[in-house]
Amino acid sequence: MRWKKDGTFQVLMVTSRDTGRWIMPKGWTMDGKKPWAAAEIEALEEAGAVGYIGREVIGTYSYKKKLEDGSSLKCHVDVYPMVVEHLKRNWKERGERKRRWFTAKSAAKRVNEPKLAKLLKSLSKKPGKQPAIREFLKAS
Repeated sequence: MRWKKDGTFQVLMVTSRDTGRWIMPKGWTMDGKKPWAAAEIEALEEAGAVGYIGREVIGTYSYKKKLEDGSSLKCHVDVYPMVVEHLKRNWKERGERKRRWFTAKSAAKRVNEPKLAKLLKSLSKKPGKQPAIREFLKAS
């Protein structure tokens, strides 16, 4: 997430590699890494985003991930807030994804997961007032 100079709140979205739909950067848990640290690594790899990340979950959602063999796996996602300080020009998945800033309301319209859309809509109204984000911003 970021706040533009005019105060507009935005969220960074990336396209999925398989369908090209808009998603939030996310990934699997990593051995030896705290969940928020893994989320920070995924944001860098998937979107080239560099910044600081909160340790409190601001929301959760589930989706079905299609596997290479055609089966699907239900995945549960914990969403951590991350303030993006800058975007790298070159990053690991640059050739596989697009990235784009959206208002939270606009991002909510582009995702397929109802709980993620609800979370994004909630961020469109004074995101800095939400307890987990407010505490995270105070600490950073």
